[in-house]
Order: sequence, then structure tokens, then C-alpha cells
Amino acid sequence: MYYDDVTTANFITRDLDRAVALFHALSDPTRLAVLELLRGGELCVCDLQTELAAAQSRLSFHLRVLREAGLVTDRREGRWSYYSVVPETLDEVRDLAIGLRPGGNLLPVHRSGTCCV
Repeated sequence: MYYDDVTTANFITRDLDRAVALFHALSDPTRLAVLELLRGGELCVCDLQTELAAAQSRLSFHLRVLREAGLVTDRREGRWSYYSVVPETLDEVRDLAIGLRPGGNLLPVHRSGTCCV
């Protein structure tokens, strides 16, 4: 019985951690602008920098957050990095957001009792 509770808690924590990482990555205007630019297809980091009028270090930080969340992927070609959106991760974000609707159950949150019975 204890093992099942621990296993369930681990899955719940992992699901919630994943949701937090995705929604955090989407919570910044610069990161949303990057995703908007990448909707049209792969872009070089130099093009992103020009379009966003962003300093290289600032843009690198935002791209790292998006990459670590799995929202974008990159590939190197010579000196340049090219970024593109990962559509499957956006599908995951959509499913998580739908799960937050009343009656949804995609974000399992363990509730230990109630405060208002």
C-alpha cells in the first residue's frame, strides 16, 4: 500500500513539474515572440536576434529556457544555430491547458482531505 502511494506521488510530482516547466517557458513575452517567429519555420539565431532587437546574451537565455522545456529544438551548422518549434510539445501544452478546465483531469493533484466538509 505504501509503495502504491509513493509511486502515485512520484507520477503526480513529475506531471506537475512538467506542467510548471512548460507554462513557465510560455510566461515571458520574449519567449512567446520567439515561438511566434518560429511558426513560419526554422530560423537562424542571428535572424531571431535581428527580428527581436535582442542582445545575444538575453536571447540565448530565452532560447535555453524554451529548449529545456522542449518547446524548441536547435541544430548547429558551422558557426550558426538554427531553431525550430517542436509541435508535439505544443500539443502537450494544449492538452494540459484543456485539463485545467472544470471537470478536466489531466493534472492529477493529490488532495488529502478537505477543509470545508
